[in-house]
Amino acid sequence: MKLHKLTKEQNVPRKRRFYDDACGTAHGLELIGERWALLILRELMLGPKRFSDIRADLPGISANVLTQRLEGLEANGLLIRRKLPPPSSAQVYELTQWGYEAEPVIKTLGRWAVRSPDHDPTMQISPVSLMLSFRTMIDAERAKGVEARIGFRVGGECFLGQVFDGDIVIKRDPLDNAEATFIGEPAMLATAVYDRVPLRDLVKDGSLIVTGDWQVAERFLNLFTLPSKFDPPEPK
Repeated sequence: MKLHKLTKEQNVPRKRRFYDDACGTAHGLELIGERWALLILRELMLGPKRFSDIRADLPGISANVLTQRLEGLEANGLLIRRKLPPPSSAQVYELTQWGYEAEPVIKTLGRWAVRSPDHDPTMQISPVSLMLSFRTMIDAERAKGVEARIGFRVGGECFLGQVFDGDIVIKRDPLDNAEATFIGEPAMLATAVYDRVPLRDLVKDGSLIVTGDWQVAERFLNLFTLPSKFDPPEPK
């Protein structure tokens, strides 16, 4: 006896399949597993971007491959193209609601992968990637009872972070209400947060600028912890 499909194949466009596997994980890889696809989602996780801005924050990708990946993600329902209202009228790419739901996947993968002994934290990092790392690596115990509004002007982009109830929410917002603001390149701010390089040293040599309440800024830097590195067993 043949099993009947739940959908009528003749009415559903046949999409590319790599694994012929009903597991959701396998299908997830078919949706976002091609090279660069997940990083494009990452770059759009805090709001829409123009093609040129995405490419600038993914310096290893070619224009042709970026075009292909954007088309694939759009076909899979993860992002849309739209025009900004005048006077800009620029075309931007923006995640759908379903696309935004991939954030926990990105955060969990990132937290798992930094345990690798081969992870190199000195490599290039984009502004959005750094902001997502804050949302991933905040230590709920350290942040317990802390309330603060932190501004970031990094890599030409502006974000406002709200620390509250052991967590942090970061959005692209004006920095007018920030209690303390960090200005500089993403890698320098990452150095202050994750490598524990003293903030005064980075400010003194011009790597970072801090405006507003200095105590709030320093307290913010201590709210994050990286997971311990995996220690592989000795070969037998």
